[in-house]
Amino acid sequence: MSLRRYPLSEQATEAMLRRIGSGDWPVGEKIPSETSLAAEFGVGRSTVREAVRELAGRGLLESRHGSGVYVIRTDPVEDWATTVRKAVISDVAEGRIAVEVEAARLAAAKRTDEDLAAITAAATRREALQNATPEEFVDADLAFHRAIAEAAHNTIITGLFDSLAERVREAMLDMLGLMRESDAQRPVDQHEHQEIADAIRAGDPEAAGRAARNHLAKILSYVRPEP
Repeated sequence: MSLRRYPLSEQATEAMLRRIGSGDWPVGEKIPSETSLAAEFGVGRSTVREAVRELAGRGLLESRHGSGVYVIRTDPVEDWATTVRKAVISDVAEGRIAVEVEAARLAAAKRTDEDLAAITAAATRREALQNATPEEFVDADLAFHRAIAEAAHNTIITGLFDSLAERVREAMLDMLGLMRESDAQRPVDQHEHQEIADAIRAGDPEAAGRAARNHLAKILSYVRPEP
């Protein structure tokens, strides 16, 4: 199987990925030598060496001094930039849990008719903008959660929410960006927001706090999946 089109190193990498993915090279197995692979692919040893470095960087291969190169996993690990982005989103989500769960509980206990009207209007607008631009959608989402923070009638809760708002906005936009990059669908979570609103309307603090926590835990599960 000769590789003739440019760039050869990328083609060699893809060919080796196929061998790993197909099970030809199972985890724990030593792959063929540079010389053998160069002959098989019709490229120079330096091209094979570059492909090996690339796959080692992705966490699939490991070079062992004096022994050779071994397959250590079949799925690439995330690149460092993506790992950092997810870590930031995770931190923001944890901060939101600390503030917004209690905000929902207090809102259920202290909301007024005006508060309920504002929460309902914000929920309706958020639903209408499900397919809008990411910026419009995120702003509508933040408005919904801001209405709940207002309904808590606690200046510290409101101040904490406002201090986090810009970072929350950035994290949400980045999460939607990561989803686009991985061809994942934007989460359909309007029902989760409605559950929070319904519990607040019903005056049930425990249900409101639980609904808020469950919603934010979904965000954490995306950026920090269980092993």
